[in-house]
Amino acid sequence: MPLNETEHIGTRVRIARNAAGLTQTEVADHIGRTESWMANVESGRQPLDRYSVITAIAERCDVDVVWLLGQPYRLQTSGGNLAHAHIPALRTALRRAGLILSGHPGLSPQGPPVKLADVRKRTRKANTARQAANLPEVATILPPLVEDLNTAVLTWADSAREDALRLLADAARTARMCLNQLGYPDLAWSAAEVAAAAAARLDDPVVKAAVAWDRCGALLHQASLRETVAVAEAAMRDLEPYAAGAQAVSAAVSLRGALHLRCSIAHARGGQKSDAWGRIEAALEDADRLGPSWYDLDAHTVFGRGTVAVHAAEAGVEVDQPDAGLKKVPAVNIAEVPSKERRTHYLIDEARALHRMGRSPSAVVKLREAAAAAPYYVYADPMSRALVSTLARDGVPSQASALSGLIRSMELAS
Repeated sequence: MPLNETEHIGTRVRIARNAAGLTQTEVADHIGRTESWMANVESGRQPLDRYSVITAIAERCDVDVVWLLGQPYRLQTSGGNLAHAHIPALRTALRRAGLILSGHPGLSPQGPPVKLADVRKRTRKANTARQAANLPEVATILPPLVEDLNTAVLTWADSAREDALRLLADAARTARMCLNQLGYPDLAWSAAEVAAAAAARLDDPVVKAAVAWDRCGALLHQASLRETVAVAEAAMRDLEPYAAGAQAVSAAVSLRGALHLRCSIAHARGGQKSDAWGRIEAALEDADRLGPSWYDLDAHTVFGRGTVAVHAAEAGVEVDQPDAGLKKVPAVNIAEVPSKERRTHYLIDEARALHRMGRSPSAVVKLREAAAAAPYYVYADPMSRALVSTLARDGVPSQASALSGLIRSMELAS
């Protein structure tokens, strides 16, 4: 089945290369490939299914990696348009939050007084939708919630204002994840900075580390790999007094492990195999220290052994060791990870790994399983879309019907 030309990443590679005044040979040399390989990429015959390679091409051609991935995807199915429809209101609420937190004079509440119990309940609802990978619901909840928290920060005093700041940091972090996945990296960074400003007012090292984790998520989405590691390492240094020794605080140990995972993905996308696996090992040590039943939903990271396995699967694909990635964390049941978002992410990367291992029918089955649980998350994910495009080009006769369904749902068919 032919695919829509605008969804063809090779077309965007050709546009970026020509705009930069580069030859196919010059771009290919930069990433250790041949001119014929680059020609096949641009024609759609060669897949681009690793962030590490896409990042290197974007860097050489001086384009935004998110543009190269073709985001955002305004899908008609599964609430896609609904999610995007709320972005302007969320942008406005985050902009006001930034002004308020900077201490800008002359700002006044935009709504009626709010109650702590109400905004706390809605913040939990947004977090639940986030972990359920329900992006349209998250996008619906956030704009009025952030604006009500702006009102709270402006009008509440003393301990109540501290509560408002904690909730605003929490909501902004949820917004960061949603905006990244929807394909708004600049606005996701703005959300992370709102969270950071609220955390700075609180002066709580654990909250600051949690916000650093979100900053790393925003930076990874824009392929700022060195900055990701720098932000994570600075946060880990600040956490060390609370994460070391017999009196270590569990939340601090958990956040340190989650930050190691951010570094692992940055190293993997940068082609640094030993560093990527070293970070996975460090994260696994922290997870084992916390125990097999530990998962950190309060800090949004869902850190635990299963989450280490999720990141190991992605790292394995990026460093071209997919089998090692799937086996890196033994005796773990991904189904027990208390986050559909994390479980879905694993299924996508498991499908990518299976395809690279020559098991394309199994890859289609995994993608269908992921899409059945979290449709819009899967249909909008750039790597799942790249994989489906590749599978469609190559053909998977034993899974032709399932693959056709994915193509239609992703609106890849022309």
